[in-house]
Amino acid sequence: MQQRLKILLLVLMPLVVLFFSLSLGSTGYIGILDLTHYTWMAVQRFWSEMLGESYTDTETILWQVRLPRILLTFMVGAALAVSGGVLQAIFRNPIVDPFSLGISSGAAFGAALSMLIPLIPINLSAFLFGVLAVGITYLVSYSGVRTSLITMVLSGMIITGVFTAFLTILQYLSDPYKLQAIVQWTMGNLHTASWDKVQTAFLPIGGGLAAIAALRWKLNLLALGDQEALAVGVNPRNIKFIIVGLATMITASAVASVGMISLFGLIVPHISRIVFGPNNQIGVFANMSIGGTFLLLIDDFSRAVMPFEIPVGVFTMILGAPLFIYLMRKNAVNWNA
Repeated sequence: MQQRLKILLLVLMPLVVLFFSLSLGSTGYIGILDLTHYTWMAVQRFWSEMLGESYTDTETILWQVRLPRILLTFMVGAALAVSGGVLQAIFRNPIVDPFSLGISSGAAFGAALSMLIPLIPINLSAFLFGVLAVGITYLVSYSGVRTSLITMVLSGMIITGVFTAFLTILQYLSDPYKLQAIVQWTMGNLHTASWDKVQTAFLPIGGGLAAIAALRWKLNLLALGDQEALAVGVNPRNIKFIIVGLATMITASAVASVGMISLFGLIVPHISRIVFGPNNQIGVFANMSIGGTFLLLIDDFSRAVMPFEIPVGVFTMILGAPLFIYLMRKNAVNWNA
């Protein structure tokens, strides 16, 4: 009964927060009754095929400014949380996430490079450099038999530093207008959300999340170890390659859409495990729901706490850094495992 209640909350919680988020914004608070009225009007227009009808100012703010931002924020939060959760399960390391493995910084460099030299699409460039970053991290930390926890984390930090340095070089080479966009984007930039960005991010993030959900039962086997996975007929190397590729794809798409949101993929999987336990069968869906909802709440706070918007990446770093230190100290005895 308690488990069913938790699952029900996973479904209802995002809907409640989404509705609440629609009422908040820099243009002012929209009351729940007014919001319900505008939502009902939008539903009526949809079913009566009157979408071409002109919107009022409030409707334009709700459906053309706030709603795409909310949907993009939820997708990005779900992507980063699921990516962090599956990486922690695969590598059996509680302090890895897309940021600490270098995926985020590699994807950020790739996206910024595409913004400066638009030869290939931003999403594709972010994905390729994200794959390159995690591949280098794994190769550097691989000792021929296994990868130790401390070597992987240190390798990820080194790769993150290298791609951050490359990103700084791009900032020096860019013109003032592109420089401002890149700097804002590296801190997690959600205020430029639009329906075009939602459509661009939906296919890689939605497809990647669906594929990971379909493979979620194999994550439990990988979390036990390679030998245990081989014992039941699962090739751990192939599955790891596929899932790491999917995690990199959704992370790269998230970074290409809104920029770097540091350590978010570290925070949420631990919250999910506290509430639902280590079972990845439910953990993948828990990370989607909690990740999307949590990032929405952080974005709501960043919009409401000051007259100006504070980048969400600032808040996630402030929240994630103490957790990272705590987990690092807690697992210090296992560094050479």
